Amino acid sequence: MKKLVIIPTYNERENIQGIIAEVFALEQDFHVLVVDDSSPDGTADLVKKLQEKYPHHLHLSVRKVKDGLGKAYIHGFRWALQNGYDYIFEMDADFSHNPADLPRMFEACLTADMSVGSRYSNGVNVVNWPMGRVLLSYCASKYVRFVLGIPVHDTTAGFACFSRKVLEEIGLDNVNLKGYGFQVEMKFRAFKKGFRIVEVPIIFTNRVRGESKMNGGIIGEAVFGVLHLKWQSLIGKL
Repeated sequence: MKKLVIIPTYNERENIQGIIAEVFALEQDFHVLVVDDSSPDGTADLVKKLQEKYPHHLHLSVRKVKDGLGKAYIHGFRWALQNGYDYIFEMDADFSHNPADLPRMFEACLTADMSVGSRYSNGVNVVNWPMGRVLLSYCASKYVRFVLGIPVHDTTAGFACFSRKVLEEIGLDNVNLKGYGFQVEMKFRAFKKGFRIVEVPIIFTNRVRGESKMNGGIIGEAVFGVLHLKWQSLIGKL
């Protein structure tokens, strides 16, 4: 079974080499697709050099526009489907998601349709985040679970594994949210399609190098986007 880890990047030169090396150091065979939004710091150029070392496992797709995390992932999902991958992962470039958890995510997805690397399924497992950020994230996940009824504790998680059939049937052309609300929309659409979602407890660690992409606009989109998803569901247009 072919497994692809999609890593979206924008100015992640400080992290990308290390995260790729750790994925390829795993015993299981994972491929990596870096979807770079034309990073001015030369992230894509560094990945091109690394492709000489990993010619068959490391792939790169450079997008001309920077229009949100969701759009970058949708681009990567389409690439994965076109290239015959069976299991497709979302993972951040900044080591907030530990590559060592990928095999557990894969094994969980084999018994379900989608697995989620969960910060909140077994307490609160977040390292080096300010308390305000932890509370914001935790409460946001609870808010989404309450409004949308998704049977997932960490509804805003960005570490996930999809079986191919989920991405084929979920309606990628209809996914609208671009920022972190995208993570919610993907889980909600999978849930509404009847796919089984399981959570895998992980420890989330705040980035050490580089700058966070979180901002007020992303938070606002997630809050109001959830209400829009609920309305679409109620009127049968999801």
